[in-house]
Amino acid sequence: MSRPERFAKAQYVPSHALITGASGGLGRALALHYARAGTHLTLWGRNEQRLEAVAASCRQQGSEVTCHVLALTDLDAGIALFRKDDSRLPVDLLILNAGVSDIRPEGSVTETVEAVKEAALVNYAAPVTLATEAASAMALRKQGRIVFMGSVAAHHDLPFASAYSSSKAGLSRFATCLHAAMAPHKVGVTLIEPGYIDTAMSRRLDGARPFLVSAEKAAALIAEAAARKRAVLIFPRLFTLLKLVSILVPRPIAHRLLRLAKVKQKAL
Repeated sequence: MSRPERFAKAQYVPSHALITGASGGLGRALALHYARAGTHLTLWGRNEQRLEAVAASCRQQGSEVTCHVLALTDLDAGIALFRKDDSRLPVDLLILNAGVSDIRPEGSVTETVEAVKEAALVNYAAPVTLATEAASAMALRKQGRIVFMGSVAAHHDLPFASAYSSSKAGLSRFATCLHAAMAPHKVGVTLIEPGYIDTAMSRRLDGARPFLVSAEKAAALIAEAAARKRAVLIFPRLFTLLKLVSILVPRPIAHRLLRLAKVKQKAL
């Protein structure tokens, strides 16, 4: 016999969800997951045409949608825009989904300075400053949820993607610190550390993408974790075991093995 409806756990439905990186594959899936009557969506992205297409699909599902085209490398502009959006209608769900991924060019000793700078700003500096601003406002209201999009790359010293893995590692520590700080104020902070998600970012990699997860499934898992105010979600679960292995294996051995990896990336 099915569980009586009156005992079912209520689904978390935000009044105002702000999603960064909403013009990408996972951002689109997240926006569509939350799109419904009664939920206002504020979508940030870099590609105006794709962002407007996502907004149109969300409006068809009943949401009111506001779009902003901006580059998160401009930290001051991002903070000012968040304050404007939050003052117009308090943000009760902030999903910091935007990110960049680049690897060392073939034949080069290091990644480019430009790629490292962009990763530092977009993958770390922008989300932690936006989250700090959001947490301050949410704590006063005694409600809200903040979701960070990390990566299982944070668990490993990837010599071919130093900027990406280190920026995600820094984001990971910040997220768990903020979780500890915000718990007494009834603000949920969730760190998501996925493996491969079937998006344009992962499709750039020239090679296998083991345990690939669709953007739609990833969005559902992320939404569930945010609803439950989980501190950390790693998926697929196998990557939790790999994280433990990376801790146990001596670093010189791990580095030697990682240097053997042949990873290439297709041009944009």
